[in-house]
Amino acid sequence: MPTHSAERVRDILVRPFSLGGLTLPNRVVMAPMTREFSPGGVPGEDVARYYARRAAAGVGLIITEGTYVGHESAGSSARVPHFHGAEALAGWSAVAEAVHGAGGRIMPQLWHVGMERAAGSPPVPDAPRIGPSGIALDGTKSGEEMTPADIDDVVAAYAAAAASAEELGFDGVEIHGGHGYLIDQFLWAHTNRRTDEYGGDITGRTRFAAEIVAACRANVSAGFPISFRFSQWKLNHYGARVAGTPQELQTMLGLLADAGTDAFHCSTRRFHLPEFEGSDLNLAGWAKKLSGKPAVSVGSVGLSNEFLEVFQGEQATVTGIGELLDRMERDEFDLVAVGRALLGDPEWLEKILAGRVGELTPFHAGLVRTLD
Repeated sequence: MPTHSAERVRDILVRPFSLGGLTLPNRVVMAPMTREFSPGGVPGEDVARYYARRAAAGVGLIITEGTYVGHESAGSSARVPHFHGAEALAGWSAVAEAVHGAGGRIMPQLWHVGMERAAGSPPVPDAPRIGPSGIALDGTKSGEEMTPADIDDVVAAYAAAAASAEELGFDGVEIHGGHGYLIDQFLWAHTNRRTDEYGGDITGRTRFAAEIVAACRANVSAGFPISFRFSQWKLNHYGARVAGTPQELQTMLGLLADAGTDAFHCSTRRFHLPEFEGSDLNLAGWAKKLSGKPAVSVGSVGLSNEFLEVFQGEQATVTGIGELLDRMERDEFDLVAVGRALLGDPEWLEKILAGRVGELTPFHAGLVRTLD
């Protein structure tokens, strides 16, 4: 395993960073990961301990697992947490308090699954499957096309959740616009066949996402950070492209930045892969270059393989972070999100900074069944 001097690691990762009105103590973010340990949509003390443990080990910013906004069609699990309703919000208030007590900062990720919702699934079994065109990721017409009223209702649900986050004392919010879920279904031409102002070229397909960002921005204070997570890939569609060229990506990001996005969280399966031909920049590097906004990179940091390979039985092994350090040293992107490595070892950052790389515990698929 490659090693790096603890001094260099600290010089690169332990640099404060300002995101809106929030100052982060370092450049490491806990990536959002669906856990399904919130029965009835309510996060309990075990969820609070889970996040607080990572904060206590020095993670600069925690982005929570995806949380359902207050719309009947938002989700497809009775164990994914809600970000609406008195009981769920009380649970989240306790989570934020625990993370702050451990010295951390935390943002909820706001989520609507759209056409990825299984028919008849909880938390509202009778709710319809909805999307921009009623088309699932596999191209089948298996749901309902959203009406203007549906669009308005979903936008309002995101805005209400953002306002609740600030009221509860969270440090910002992240909008989940990737991985083939509702917002991404609007962004991707494969699932967005609309002929109105929400479809067509990349400008029209970005309109829904931009309206959500603008509504959230209008419902929170000026310094309250809004992060937007997006991806090119979708589940089982790993070659998918929302933006086929840097020009299309620039248009999309510009509209979202104008609407009030403070940072772009750029989800890739392997952070070190270039995004477009002719450049070594990864997706986060392109996002920063094209938008002028801070960018978060993510994708198999500190591990030998990407997540799908783990769940196919391939054991992940701990790897060095030399290429990550090189890219961050030249400011290709500003922050790095770490996911599975932090599930495998909550003290991942603490050990990396102390040069105790040999003590790191690798992630394995069985950890998804625990909340440690």
